[in-house]
Amino acid sequence: LRDGALEGELAPTLTIKDSLPFAFHVFSHILLQLSSHVIAQKSQSQGIVIVALSRSPSFYAALLNNGVDVAAIHILDCYTDPLGWKDKTKTVKDVDKLFSVITELGRGLVGENKARFCVAIDSLSVLLRHASLQSVAGLLSDLRGHDQVSNIFGLLHSDLHEERAVAALEYMSSMVASVDPGDSFSQQNLTKGKFNVRSKRRNGRVRVTCEELKVEPGGISFAIAGLLPKVQFNLQLSEKERIDRSNVVLPFEHQGNGRPIQIYDGRRSLEEAMGEIIYFRDSDDEMPDSDEDPDDDLDI
Repeated sequence: LRDGALEGELAPTLTIKDSLPFAFHVFSHILLQLSSHVIAQKSQSQGIVIVALSRSPSFYAALLNNGVDVAAIHILDCYTDPLGWKDKTKTVKDVDKLFSVITELGRGLVGENKARFCVAIDSLSVLLRHASLQSVAGLLSDLRGHDQVSNIFGLLHSDLHEERAVAALEYMSSMVASVDPGDSFSQQNLTKGKFNVRSKRRNGRVRVTCEELKVEPGGISFAIAGLLPKVQFNLQLSEKERIDRSNVVLPFEHQGNGRPIQIYDGRRSLEEAMGEIIYFRDSDDEMPDSDEDPDDDLDI
């Protein structure tokens, strides 16, 4: 999201889907991180338009109050009057009007030049409640194709919608992040979950990453989750174990180091011996494997 869109390509889109109550913390975390990049001029986008559907504008004002330049962020209030009872021009049912308002606010932040802005939608589920799937998909498609939109990300409560609606929004997204429960769902794990991200690359390949997240009083924390199953023994060696293994001298490797040669390796003959033990290496380039029995190749 920070790198934004290339010239002539669609803007990258992230859909955060969840079935847990703390997925909004993930949305807030991404919003704060991207806001800090915008302020530090480390992002392609120079401003952020927040479409507030599930939280009030005052909530985001308090959330972004820590050193964030308010001039670079505009909050579109779709929370107070989403159906336009007080002002019909602000209804979210008119998706075309909503697209025009978002782009106008974005141009007001970055100007009419080639500068780009980010669009954050805090609840795609609320949009789907008031508008059809075709209208919401058309809104995302128009935003992705806009020449001043850098990136888009939004939150979707996947357990509230039909599978076809979730699949349609996933298809339109270049990145899909799912917040799933952990291995065991208990009272202790209500603040823990798995953060699985599937991103589509420009060359057509798909990258999948898995992290563990935990909701803490100061925010959320991520930790790389191991993809190997939990077993009672180690499937991989640590760095110390690799070093210790490489330092082990096998019996057929120390012959000739100041001692009489007792094993014939196929390269030199025995000088003083009543008999000989012939050992043939499979290859001089291969390192000896201590897991195999070297006596299997002996011809005594």
